[in-house]
Amino acid sequence: MTRRAIARVAPLVALFGLVTACTGGEGSSTTPTSRADRSQPPASSQAASGQATGTAAGQATSSGAPASPTPSANGPCPYLDTEFVAEANGQRVSKVRISADQPHPACFFYRPDGELQLSVRVYVGDAATAKAVVDEAAPTDTSSPASQPAGWTGGSLGNADGAVYAVAKQGTAVVASTNQQQSVKARRVVETTITNLGL
Repeated sequence: MTRRAIARVAPLVALFGLVTACTGGEGSSTTPTSRADRSQPPASSQAASGQATGTAAGQATSSGAPASPTPSANGPCPYLDTEFVAEANGQRVSKVRISADQPHPACFFYRPDGELQLSVRVYVGDAATAKAVVDEAAPTDTSSPASQPAGWTGGSLGNADGAVYAVAKQGTAVVASTNQQQSVKARRVVETTITNLGL
């Protein structure tokens, strides 16, 4: 190759080397991101947006019961009247919130000071999960047997922090928790819920 030909080729070789270095050619430590990778948020973003692995609404807890419902919207409760709850629990109701659960949302009733006074949860599904919902709310080793209304079984308990009445029949469970110490108040709410929903 003549000196003149080498002089013409040398700038092209240098230019090629520069382009290769800038675009991450062979030997570059930069790994291209695929289209699929770019469509997924980073793991930290998934956690922040509620997509992280763990117990979420609808997923089972270690007891086999679905995760406890949480309020997500303002009421009213579709199966319990606010005036009834105020009379049954002995406290005025200032606000009602409901969960996103279907077919029957959980209902949360609040006192005028903003504190939760009573909540009701209705589970409809399979019998084993319904029993797990009841056992989680009123464990058999620490609660008294509950058998009202007729055909329903579960447990009730009360202490200084409040009371729970939880019963199941086949694939349905109803649980009421109150800030009152008497489980009879929670039982009345459960019985009325069952009647109003025709369970």
